[in-house]
Amino acid sequence: MTDNQTEDAFQQPEKAFAGFSEIDQAIRDNRLMEYRIKKSWADPWGRKLTVLGLAVILGVFLFLAGASFGLW
Repeated sequence: MTDNQTEDAFQQPEKAFAGFSEIDQAIRDNRLMEYRIKKSWADPWGRKLTVLGLAVILGVFLFLAGASFGLW
């Protein structure tokens, strides 16, 4: 192995994919789900869909609870 090959092995990779560094760090720290939730909450459409989805789930739960108590 020449000196040129050993130098290449120890060099840091280029920052060609610098936008993925945050995802890579999240995967390394095993917190990918937290990363996805934060990114989704930061997006206005993602936030609206999350709130709407939780409201639908809560509405169905309340309807079923009310039906089981004979309210309707």
